[in-house]
Amino acid sequence: MSKNTYDCIIIGAGMSGLAAGIRLAMFDKKVCILESHSIAGGLNSYYQRKGFLLDVGLHALTNFAHPKEKKGPLGKLLKQLRIPYESLHLKEQIQSRIVFDQTSLTFTNDLSILMAEVERVFPQELDHFVELIQYIKNYDELSYNNKYLSAKDVVSTFIKSPLLLEMIFCPVLIYGSAWENDMDFSQFVIMFKSIFLEGFSRPAGGVRTIINLLIEKFESLGGEIKYRHPVERILTLNKTVTGIETKKGEVIHAKKVLSSAGLAETHLLLGKEKNESLVGRMAFTETILLTDHLPKSFGVEDTIIFYNKGDYYQYRCPDKLYDPSSAVLCLTNNFKDDQEGHGIYRVTNMANYDFWKSLERNTYKEKKLEVLESSKELVKTLIPSWTGEILLTDVFTPTTIKKYTRHEKGCVYGSPEKKKDGRTDIKNLYLCGTDQGFLGVVGAMLSGISMANLHVLMD
Repeated sequence: MSKNTYDCIIIGAGMSGLAAGIRLAMFDKKVCILESHSIAGGLNSYYQRKGFLLDVGLHALTNFAHPKEKKGPLGKLLKQLRIPYESLHLKEQIQSRIVFDQTSLTFTNDLSILMAEVERVFPQELDHFVELIQYIKNYDELSYNNKYLSAKDVVSTFIKSPLLLEMIFCPVLIYGSAWENDMDFSQFVIMFKSIFLEGFSRPAGGVRTIINLLIEKFESLGGEIKYRHPVERILTLNKTVTGIETKKGEVIHAKKVLSSAGLAETHLLLGKEKNESLVGRMAFTETILLTDHLPKSFGVEDTIIFYNKGDYYQYRCPDKLYDPSSAVLCLTNNFKDDQEGHGIYRVTNMANYDFWKSLERNTYKEKKLEVLESSKELVKTLIPSWTGEILLTDVFTPTTIKKYTRHEKGCVYGSPEKKKDGRTDIKNLYLCGTDQGFLGVVGAMLSGISMANLHVLMD
């Protein structure tokens, strides 16, 4: 095999691309990952500012499992990649809350806490909630044969309280749905299990701990990553993939290509016309506030707060720059056993890419400051005891996401259309990652592994 020819090229060194690369390299496949950015991680990466290392994307790792639990997604993932559990140094959440105007629900990694909360606030719904959980536990959400179903249609056959329905969907939608106000039921089950049945944790050191583990494993197996190598186009002959051409004009040949770029983005790399129906509408702003005190120092127990003003949760592309009426507040340094460091508060709001894209430079800066002030006010509202000096602030918009990840319209959750088996209309070209259909950081890695197993190793 020539130097510039590979068994498989993987587009993107995000979580799914790195996991796929490891899996293939384990079985002596010659693999090259092409990454447009200067570091790995994709939508879940990190950067340095004023001496501080800050995560991008990752609020918390879902699908928590204890060391001896082997059957869940995290256990399967670590087994497939042959990575020891201890190397993640996971810290569990303390507690999280869903906060609406009328009431709130607290949950932890212990399902009984959420059950007690539902009984406290919605006693007439407890039996229905138990039935829903049992149905979810028995559902095979990973089957490639599942037809698309409205999650709200299915869940509403169990839950009759409109308010409880909205509160259940609030974390699930904003942590994974490319649809507006709903999602496919299989994806709902993935997210419900990962958030409520398994739970949140965070690796010590944040997302870079995961990224460094994956890179070290991949390179130790002989895998190759080429940074600053954006793909210009995917090369085909007779509707069969032959390789890729980089923006530098370099042609790299491959028997197979796995693309984690996204469905709409992969279509563009094939030279097809842009198809707006493949481009998602859900984009976000994110504000980072770094303070000189850990949240524990003034008695805060929340790890993540899902906030919504009103009784109806409107998960959609807003008709303005951003929507301050709902948000996620993640206290990045408020997991169990966080003993030292700074307080990091991340506020996420739904946003409109087209509106942000249309702003002139000075207006753009002004609106980012508006988002910053709105985020500060939200933190003060949700955490009245909040105190301490703010050492650093930063604000990302959907155009920031587009710039650094090349995702169309800065859409974090990709296309509303998912390819569950990863197949495209080009032979030997497959999707992995978000638009294959698995969600979250663990889901993205499992997607890469599954597609590598199914389409490269089993062929």
